[in-house]
Amino acid sequence: MIEHNVISGVVLAGGRARRMGQQDKGLIQFRQRPLVAYALDALAGITDQISISANRNQAAYERFGYPVITDDRDTFDGPLAGILAAMTNSSADILLVLPCDSPLIKTAHLQRLLSNLQTDQDIAVAFDGERVHPVVMALKTCLHKSLAEYLASGERKLQHWLHQHALVEVDFSDQPQVFANINTPDELALLEQCVED
Repeated sequence: MIEHNVISGVVLAGGRARRMGQQDKGLIQFRQRPLVAYALDALAGITDQISISANRNQAAYERFGYPVITDDRDTFDGPLAGILAAMTNSSADILLVLPCDSPLIKTAHLQRLLSNLQTDQDIAVAFDGERVHPVVMALKTCLHKSLAEYLASGERKLQHWLHQHALVEVDFSDQPQVFANINTPDELALLEQCVED
């Protein structure tokens, strides 16, 4: 079992959210709480080394009590840039990555990722039985140099970089609904209806 003190976590909240009308998705309310709070809760069940990757509204994110990190560049280079910034700021061996817009993911799901990350593997990524969810993963921070070189070469495709390493797809086909993510106001309204008590 991987020890808690070698694990850090990052919530990716650094995108432009074009389909959400430029609203900062992590700060949008879902069932009376900001979306980012759900990801923070899931990570807090495993580690206290948590950061939030955000390229705007940093002061608002700082109110959650965790360090807020930004990409090295202000060009919104995608999730890999946020992951690289988190790796740079982490002293842990393993980094757990979560998006800010998937409020149904819980600590137990992250534990499943970790339990499937073996010593001979670099990355454990969530797979719902039909598709991979590349921003829900556990990866070794020793991949920092590889990722920095990949981004420096001009590449941005997340899955292409993942497949350059020893990768395991962790089966979540028993509960694919937990990866529901919110990209539009309609998706927000629909998910709120689906999970109402």
